[in-house]
Amino acid sequence: MFGTVVDWRGSIIRQGGAFGRERGLHVVDWGALADAWRAGYQPAMARVRSGELPWTKIDALHRMILDSLLPRFGLSDLGEADRDHLNKAWHRLDPWPDSVEGLTRLKRRYVIATLSNGNVSLLTAMAKRAGLPWDCIFSAETFHHYKPDPETYLGVAGLLDLGPSQVMMVASHKDDLRAASSAGLRTAFVRRPLEFGPGGNPDLAPEEGLDVIAQDFLDLARQLGA
Repeated sequence: MFGTVVDWRGSIIRQGGAFGRERGLHVVDWGALADAWRAGYQPAMARVRSGELPWTKIDALHRMILDSLLPRFGLSDLGEADRDHLNKAWHRLDPWPDSVEGLTRLKRRYVIATLSNGNVSLLTAMAKRAGLPWDCIFSAETFHHYKPDPETYLGVAGLLDLGPSQVMMVASHKDDLRAASSAGLRTAFVRRPLEFGPGGNPDLAPEEGLDVIAQDFLDLARQLGA
């Protein structure tokens, strides 16, 4: 979801800029805050996966990361309502331009579902706002395991009464696809060259073992006959 279906970085920057203008905060580097916020994502989940933290949903992890970053960006004085509003920016992420049309085409032929580390309420709010046409919403919260734990990938196959090889994991992140492949799923890599902004350096190179490599969701639908 984050980066594959929706533009998390651009969305956080846009929402942060609007938030700042409304409150007269003109010196915040929202791009740097978005990058630092996202950089805390994997370490926070690792604390849950290792048992250092009990099961904690992404909204709560995002809030822990945000609270730790606010002093660095001169936002220590934000009250609870503003912190909650900023944290829920992750519920309001904008889709990439091809996402809704491409997913709608795929839905005509296939069951399409999320498998995200985002919690169910986040994914539901995002889908409702952005018009994402999921048949099902699966979350790490469903299984109380964060990707790349195999329980997530195999859990989806089990809930759909499918064998792992009947399920295709679609992502713009190769570590996610490698883990899905190790669990027996098929894989499709969707390139997102702007996920980390114009100066980002995402891994877009072809890789052996990927079943499909697509430029976007429209290209993926075409390749899968939808």
